[in-house]
Amino acid sequence: MTSLVSRVAARCRRAPDRPRLSPLLRLLILTQLAFNIGFFAVLPFLSEHLGQAVGMAGWLVGFVLGLRTFSQQGLFVVGGALADRYGIRPVVLVGCVLRVAGFAWLGYAQQTWAVIGAVLLIGFAAALFSPAVESEVARQAVLWEESGAGSRTRVLALLTVAGQAGAFVGPLLGALLLSVDFRTVCLAGAGIFVLVLAGHAWLLPQHIPGRGGVRFRGGTGKLLRNRRFLALCCAYGAYLLAYNQLYLALPDEVERATGSQAPLAWLFALSSLLVVTAQLPVTRWLGERLTLRRSMVAGLLLIAAGFAVVGAARPAGWTGTAGLVPAAGFVVLLTLGQMLVAPVARAWVPDLAEEGRLGLYTGALSSVSGLIVLIGSSATGTLLDTGLPAAVPWLVLAAVPLAAIGLLPRR
Repeated sequence: MTSLVSRVAARCRRAPDRPRLSPLLRLLILTQLAFNIGFFAVLPFLSEHLGQAVGMAGWLVGFVLGLRTFSQQGLFVVGGALADRYGIRPVVLVGCVLRVAGFAWLGYAQQTWAVIGAVLLIGFAAALFSPAVESEVARQAVLWEESGAGSRTRVLALLTVAGQAGAFVGPLLGALLLSVDFRTVCLAGAGIFVLVLAGHAWLLPQHIPGRGGVRFRGGTGKLLRNRRFLALCCAYGAYLLAYNQLYLALPDEVERATGSQAPLAWLFALSSLLVVTAQLPVTRWLGERLTLRRSMVAGLLLIAAGFAVVGAARPAGWTGTAGLVPAAGFVVLLTLGQMLVAPVARAWVPDLAEEGRLGLYTGALSSVSGLIVLIGSSATGTLLDTGLPAAVPWLVLAAVPLAAIGLLPRR
């Protein structure tokens, strides 16, 4: 675990084919690593906790998970606009404070209203700090590209690597602490964000050169008239809905195959390890051969194939180790698709955003996708509980990324 974190830190400091990253970029990329360690120590085990310890029905579990995503992704536009107006430092610090409070509350919540309140607070915290960090990384990546240092997509791919390294370490930490109880997991997540808060209060600059405050008025109207950007948002939302099935459909499949959710930690670890080891080579290889649009098309096709693998295997009713093979295939194909879609979508946004409002547009990308996930997660929870033939829910989910291909901007 320590060597993995060290490896990501080393990649932030240098790479063999490009100049050294700036101190600000290194800090922001390592920020993503820390955020995800704390977050993914808790999230993979939330579905089981809500269904068994709290006693929620399947549709309500799906709704709460979708609500968490919407309160995070759906309100990114607020965090992005605040970052454009006030700078990233105050927005990041307030977000960390709210995340600490949300995790602590979730650890003690036993009633539905309390769980929903904690989940909303956790999501809104990320809606503050994540678009601030991501928009500044994107802005710095464009400056990096304009200086001739390399493609902006490589910098954003490095952000993805750092995030997935955190997503690798987090579930392992959570699985270890889950042997005590879910409350301990939540308090450990809160403790990580206390450390993140202290580190950023010390290291994050008060003012970043080239980033000035802009007024709130006027930006939203132009954004809503930007059809190419909105098309990208919808396609990205379909991808995020598919990715969200790691926390809803996949736990259901693992529980069916093995009678336990213990293998989940290893499947999440597999996904994160693939990104950490392969994201940069894949980005470099594809950047020389495919346009942004074709990269996203290829990624969405891989994601659809992942759902189809499980759908094709479900009628056989495999259990035990053999029953985990389709789930592992789903995770691998979904992760490969993510490697193509996520960095490319972020790299596309600066070309479509209004000058000075990159935070707003970065936030809007997640807000539209969050709305799609909110609606889609409730529908997915119902779909998984309806008693349809085993393959149907997975084949329906496979159609989602296929439909997203038709939404991508043509130019």
